[in-house]
Amino acid sequence: MQIPFDNTYARLPERFFARLDPTPVGAPRLLKVNATLARTLGIDPDWLAGPEGVEVLAGNRVPEGAEPLAQAYAGHQFGGFVPQLGDGRAILLGEVVGADGRRRDIQLKGSGRTPFSRGGDGRAAVGPVLREYLVSEAMAALGIPTTRTLGAVATGEVVRRETALPGAVLARVAASHIRVGTFQFFAVRQDVEGVRVLADHAIARHYPAAAEAEAPYAAFLDAVIAAQAELIARWMLVGFIHGVMNTDNCTISGETIDYGPCAFMDAFHPGTVFSSIDHGGRYAWGNQPRIAMWNLTRFAETLLPLLAGTEEEAIPGAQEALGRFAPRFEAAWLGGLLRKLGIAAPRESDAELAQDLLTRMQENEADFTLTFRHLADAAADDDAAVRAQFRDPSAYDSWAEGWRARLAEEATTPAQRRDAMRAVSPAFIPRNHLVEQALSAAMERDDLGPFEELLTVLSRPFDDQPGRERYATPPQPEERVLATFCGT
Repeated sequence: MQIPFDNTYARLPERFFARLDPTPVGAPRLLKVNATLARTLGIDPDWLAGPEGVEVLAGNRVPEGAEPLAQAYAGHQFGGFVPQLGDGRAILLGEVVGADGRRRDIQLKGSGRTPFSRGGDGRAAVGPVLREYLVSEAMAALGIPTTRTLGAVATGEVVRRETALPGAVLARVAASHIRVGTFQFFAVRQDVEGVRVLADHAIARHYPAAAEAEAPYAAFLDAVIAAQAELIARWMLVGFIHGVMNTDNCTISGETIDYGPCAFMDAFHPGTVFSSIDHGGRYAWGNQPRIAMWNLTRFAETLLPLLAGTEEEAIPGAQEALGRFAPRFEAAWLGGLLRKLGIAAPRESDAELAQDLLTRMQENEADFTLTFRHLADAAADDDAAVRAQFRDPSAYDSWAEGWRARLAEEATTPAQRRDAMRAVSPAFIPRNHLVEQALSAAMERDDLGPFEELLTVLSRPFDDQPGRERYATPPQPEERVLATFCGT
């Protein structure tokens, strides 16, 4: 079996990366192979799960056609700029063009030290690896642009964080690993030619229509802004909190990347934070649009030399492009929110109706996911389940009067509304307490059963799954997970 590599990033100038092989591990053992994704990439999943495939996933064997490298990038981390970050524990094996015609990276995460490790061990632990597997596949099932996981292996070695943990390697698949921070790496070095080469590569790979535009780099900036506006809106609509929205975790492709301290809200509150390192709430749920705009401003700054002859001439155009982020985000956010309310033909006054519901949800600690899921039943005149989400059900009742009056003006039938609402409001998300239970079983008892079961449930988030109701249930007070961690 050969992986059908077709590498382009490896043909960029040598200053874009460091060439090196993954560091072999002691006793690799398969944890999970994503058979569906493997087939999409033209890889035989049975081979990948066999001895030779596991050696590749672990980094012990470099497959034919691979050109292993660690990418260079910089980044703002919690607002502070670091001029050199780079892949400190990841190796890009190469690129594959799948059966769908799409080009994707295959990267090994946790594959050993690189020149960018900055003193780190270059390794990953079983818990964070399985967490990324679960959440990235859940995001894919929810229809949200995301990196995905091709496979995961245990290494048979120990990694040391606060305690000794079992080691693992994750094979991550992405449209690319080009980030805002990749552009910053060259911009901070005043390497305008490096920025230009990277921009040309990203345009050819992700936004080929921009190459045909009158001003290709301005069109490229506009396309990245549009992709990020849509992505953040989709996050918000399922209660997702990324947790570490640094510029090195902001992709040019518009995919979600890096599932370290991410989490999904239970009770709704815009200020919800789970990341143990986000002490000031910089990356809280409600701050994510503002931070995306901040990141995109840093991206626009890197492109200024390409947008016009001088910085002074380039700034107005960049500002105009950045000004389109807010209306694009608001359109995607409000449009998605109204679909969750069963409104197919929006009116200007609907924004107030939607905001009123969110305010009442916050005041009543209503579960974000179940409130919208059960609203679909309420649209067909069954209010019991959604009322139960509110500490004071009368807060829902008074809002619902106006909502029902608004739905009466829609052309759809109650049954049609119910089906449409259920198609955009999941019943199942990766609830933090369930994720932690699955990871604990895997790490402490070497029991992958809870992980496998949760993965199966999350693969069908919009379907009723009789007998699996507990996976839709919010945590009891003693089950609540109050902090999530990066794993580095």
